[in-house]
Amino acid sequence: DPTFGEEILGKGVAIQPADGKIYAPADGTIEMLFDTKHAVSMTTTEGVELLVHIGLDTVALKGEHFTAHKGNGDAVKKGDLLISVDLEAVKAAGYDVITPMVVCNTSDYQTVEAVTGSDVNPGDTVLILKK
Repeated sequence: DPTFGEEILGKGVAIQPADGKIYAPADGTIEMLFDTKHAVSMTTTEGVELLVHIGLDTVALKGEHFTAHKGNGDAVKKGDLLISVDLEAVKAAGYDVITPMVVCNTSDYQTVEAVTGSDVNPGDTVLILKK
């Protein structure tokens, strides 16, 4: 996907979800849960602006197969369940479920490094940022 691959929104990491549960990557506040529930933006307590986008082009599903557990303005803790998604239904509808997580204020950081090559559990570090 060019938007993510060319880092138009910022640098980040892509995760292949295993169980359809999307967790808060850090403590912070939900800034915007998209009406279609396929994406959420948040600001961490450290000021990192994150976008978690479940799947590619999944906005076209108009919220079908997605359930939000948090909403706009909610405070969240790292590991809180944000969104559940029926991954098999999304795949059956013809969509890739790879889930990019992007630092939208990348320019505020000297480096944004992805931790890759291993399974990820809720609470694991997947991005390392240096001011």
